Amino acid sequence: MSKSEEPGSPDRPEQRPDDRPERISDAEHAVMEVLWDHGTASAADVCAVVCTKRGWSLATVKTLLSRLVQKSAIAARPDGRRFLYTPLIARADYVGGESRRLVNRLFGGNAASLVAHLAETEALSEDDLNEIAALMKELRP
Repeated sequence: MSKSEEPGSPDRPEQRPDDRPERISDAEHAVMEVLWDHGTASAADVCAVVCTKRGWSLATVKTLLSRLVQKSAIAARPDGRRFLYTPLIARADYVGGESRRLVNRLFGGNAASLVAHLAETEALSEDDLNEIAALMKELRP
């Protein structure tokens, strides 16, 4: 196994309990989706899901996995001659953080402005509007 395939250094902690991981790229997100769906997977397992769709090689997947280990988004543990990778951040936590980042960056922190924008640009279907209304009823006492 080459040095670039080795996950993180031994003196580096496996998790960053209170820190959010560094920003995850779109390509890294595709890898995270596989890990979130499977829980634990090898590089070959991830490649079986994403390589054909994205035109990637196994080497590309290994590079992305290595970056995610360095960002403390996933953990790697040896399993014979390969590594198994497991997410350290939950999908819901990631989605929540990215949603807040989007609302802050594009709408000044005002989520109502996001919903208004989606409604004005007709990006919300009737079903979407009904679901939002139902959620609002649940949130209000």
